[in-house]
Amino acid sequence: MSTSHRRLALAAATAAGVLLLSACASGPGSTPAPTSTTVPSDQRLEEAHPGLPDGRVIGVGTVLDVAGDVQLCMGVIMESYPPQCQGVPLDGWTWDGVDGSETSGTTTWGQYAVYASYDGERLTNTDQPIMLALYDTVAPEDPTGGVEGTTAEDELVRVQDDIAARLGSEALTVATDRGYVWLTVVWDDGTMQDAADAEYGDGVVIVTSALRETD
Repeated sequence: MSTSHRRLALAAATAAGVLLLSACASGPGSTPAPTSTTVPSDQRLEEAHPGLPDGRVIGVGTVLDVAGDVQLCMGVIMESYPPQCQGVPLDGWTWDGVDGSETSGTTTWGQYAVYASYDGERLTNTDQPIMLALYDTVAPEDPTGGVEGTTAEDELVRVQDDIAARLGSEALTVATDRGYVWLTVVWDDGTMQDAADAEYGDGVVIVTSALRETD
């Protein structure tokens, strides 16, 4: 792929990420969500601490190497050339034998499925990565079972804004769709979902994990 085509692809991916962040629910519902002050401060969403994965995880996104500082970006990529992001530090990475990368100055990047261990703060590469163009993704099971949410749209927007302000960069994406607030974080074992349910009520916030356990 030529450099110009790569730039167009990167811009398209960025635009898609921005649209996801600003998405709105398809229609208003009827059930109001409780305020986030209904639980003690030490039990709120930002204080939830998921347990660590038992084995390897797989993360899909952009590996960004800036002068040897490598990270895996699973959220929105800033529209720039070379790209920029705030990702998870990735140790043990090498570009040797890895195809599909592009370099500009001291920055090298590419899109991959990365196998790694995760200690809650950093990833450590464990296996040869797979280019996303060659990676056969399996769509995760819909946690809602295809059922539309019933929370009013204005309440969903309030909850979305509340979560985005409180979690900051810990929220890879937060958006409203199909009557829910959809929150993607780096890793959750159900702990953050439980915290969201306690704050906002069941069936208001759906928490998804960007990292998935593989073994």
